[in-house]
Amino acid sequence: MSENTPYQGASGPMTKTSDWALIVDDHPLFCDALELTLKSVTGYRQIRTADRLSRALEIIADNPLPSLIVLDLNLPDVSGMDGLVRLKSAVEFCPVIVVSSMDENVIIHAVIDAGAAGFVPKNSPRSVFRQALAAISRGEVFKPAGYVEIPEALGAQTTLDQLTSLTNQQTRILDCICKGKLNKQIAFDLSITEATVKAHVTAIMRKLGVQTRTQAVLAAQEAKFSSLFRSGQ
Repeated sequence: MSENTPYQGASGPMTKTSDWALIVDDHPLFCDALELTLKSVTGYRQIRTADRLSRALEIIADNPLPSLIVLDLNLPDVSGMDGLVRLKSAVEFCPVIVVSSMDENVIIHAVIDAGAAGFVPKNSPRSVFRQALAAISRGEVFKPAGYVEIPEALGAQTTLDQLTSLTNQQTRILDCICKGKLNKQIAFDLSITEATVKAHVTAIMRKLGVQTRTQAVLAAQEAKFSSLFRSGQ
């Protein structure tokens, strides 16, 4: 890719400003594999890694804006969409590709809506990364094969409807989950048994149509962002 390769993301056209990329992921083996992948499909002279968002922000502050950032949603110091939102605030004109094992439609939709330049499932072969970078260089937002577009209003309304189906106690427990609390902590805070918490968590995930706590957090955050967007219009 040339030095002035154009990029397109939620914030508008992006221009390559340097010749290095940043990988933000707390799994060393995956970082190593992704570094080799990027080196094989790009011309970046340097690829740096950070195991948490705070470290990534430090690296960015001390260097020219990177050409590309590859971000995992699950980091030790952030949860759900928080990492992407904070990163985009710090690097508005740098494309961020989210790489995650959570590749459900609702999550990909939320990631793109929050400003990512693309989404690549974590188990993708090297060829998919090549396709993602090629798409971004053409000014496109990359979405993986199998992704089905969700109409903006429908996607937000569906999530909101699912959240409003929660009971008051389930809403409190979901709020605790979003704050990163474990079942034992939630049980103590709400003066209920841990078994009761587990039962509520199962019910919450069933109502939201998700399979993990992280996915439940993402669904809750997507609805929060959608509500904020609508209130500002």
